[in-house]
Amino acid sequence: MRPNLNRKYIGDKKYNQYSVNYETKITVVTSNEYRTKGEDIILIKDVDNCKLLLDSTTTTNVVIKTMTKTIIIPMMNKIDDEFDEIFIDKGACVEFYNIENSWYILSSDGLKLK
Repeated sequence: MRPNLNRKYIGDKKYNQYSVNYETKITVVTSNEYRTKGEDIILIKDVDNCKLLLDSTTTTNVVIKTMTKTIIIPMMNKIDDEFDEIFIDKGACVEFYNIENSWYILSSDGLKLK
């Protein structure tokens, strides 16, 4: 018996629910400071703490998963039009989008302000 596959149409492209073909750029950061370079996902681990700079000239959206204490600082403007930096603790995951040269948090599973 063949499984019933759902297909979605986005623009002129048809996507199979089980096999969307695109490359995800993933970077594992193991240093105390890092500047984004167009990644889709960043995993921070194996350091005591990290300072991550959001570079809007190279990156439009990024998901950050950290296994350490991390301070995230935008190179221009503020995060959510309010914060100069945010602190996320071990195990947290935050998704950022750059809209009109400002960074916005679209989703988060645990975030602390500093």
